[in-house]
Amino acid sequence: MIKAVFFDFYNTLVHFNPQREEIQAQVCRNLGIEVSLEGLTRGYILADRFMERENAAEVPLARRSPGDLESFFAKYERLILRTAGVDTDLLTASRVWDQVLQIPYKLVLYDDVIAAFEILKTQELTIGVISNINRDMNALSRDLGLESYLDFNVTSREVGHGKPHPPIFLKALERAGVEPHEALHVGDSYASDVLGATGVGIHALLLDRNLTETHVTYSTRISSLMEIPGYLYAV
Repeated sequence: MIKAVFFDFYNTLVHFNPQREEIQAQVCRNLGIEVSLEGLTRGYILADRFMERENAAEVPLARRSPGDLESFFAKYERLILRTAGVDTDLLTASRVWDQVLQIPYKLVLYDDVIAAFEILKTQELTIGVISNINRDMNALSRDLGLESYLDFNVTSREVGHGKPHPPIFLKALERAGVEPHEALHVGDSYASDVLGATGVGIHALLLDRNLTETHVTYSTRISSLMEIPGYLYAV
């Protein structure tokens, strides 16, 4: 019986406003670079998979030096642009990324988040967030109106290890006071969320909102958080 449900944060509970692709397109226009939103979307998909692989490495991003992070994000940006059809060097990619970071944005909840949380709370489930974010997750929860729904947040900054490494999932289990088979984790990344959770015995659902995870054959997949209650009945 599931007693706790854990959630990834980015692209699971929240998205950027304006969207990441729109921010990239604005910076590219400012620099005289022609690129399409569709190309940037494909670029972010591949770049995010690159980030997943790096977080799965022996030294994940949360534990790297500022210089190493700068190098990583230059490669991350270059992958976005190259996939979008713009071949560039690391120095130019780093300059684009620096300007991307200067564009203001907000984090906005997906439309299904509160409705799903309301249902889960009526079932007396413990709800937590597991995120590789390097920010104050408790403050973000308050700002987004999630504080009354969440029992805890666990971040890579706090634990020193991010997904898919076991420590961050084990910390969530400890906070929830449940055994692995009594917990479910929901996230949009197969490598970080699904493999990380199932690696310690936690049930997992792959959230594929835009049906872009075509390279993954994992069968337990949903496209909306509103599908979670139905899954819980079937466990």
